[in-house]
Amino acid sequence: MTTQDHRRRFCRTKLALSFLLMSIGSLAVLLVALLTAFQARRFYAEQMAARIGRWTLRIWGVRLVVHDAPAASLQQRVFISNHTSTIDVFVLIGLALPNTRFFMSGFLRKFLPLGLIGYLIGIFWTVRQNFPERRVEIFKNAEAVLRRSGESVYLSPEGKRVSTGEVGAFNKGSFHLATALRAPIVPFYIATPPEVDPGMGNCAGPGEVHVYFKPAIETADWQLADLVRNKERVRQRFLEWHNEYR
Repeated sequence: MTTQDHRRRFCRTKLALSFLLMSIGSLAVLLVALLTAFQARRFYAEQMAARIGRWTLRIWGVRLVVHDAPAASLQQRVFISNHTSTIDVFVLIGLALPNTRFFMSGFLRKFLPLGLIGYLIGIFWTVRQNFPERRVEIFKNAEAVLRRSGESVYLSPEGKRVSTGEVGAFNKGSFHLATALRAPIVPFYIATPPEVDPGMGNCAGPGEVHVYFKPAIETADWQLADLVRNKERVRQRFLEWHNEYR
């Protein structure tokens, strides 16, 4: 058996273990949700799902290193980050962001264990950019839910995964939401080395993923008329961090 064959077998084993962990974990979250009458979303997200995310990374030999994480707070915040890797979903869930809902691609619901966990922790599932009317409705609904609950929210302004060698164009949704809620933006940069990033259909390599939290950006005086300008100002910061951490 060749070295490549060994690697493929090792990869398949890790994939199987990851799927088993996600399946068992999603059923465990469902059981606890049933026992708590679906009234403990933060516990499902910040305790159970976060552990599943981190354990999945460990299966692949990936260590999550967090720098300058903000203090836990019930203050409503809009967390944003770059999106460079297919393992970002496990990194994001593993961060256990306090009192936070997530925007994630509706495509991920096809992976049933992740779809079940997403339903239980209150993910807002998005659609592609070529369905603008549907996206507007999703964001309107999310704004109403967040305004009522006071919860924080995470979403990536890049919208879709881009190469680790660049920072993609930013969509306006994150900034429209922050402006409407008058909630500060808390940006963080995810630094995933090329040797760790599995890409599409490959295995993640062992190594470290570093997450760098940055100071909050106040939005109290932001206006919707300045949406594009504010969006590009924040993107410029990500470009600077990308050059610093890559």
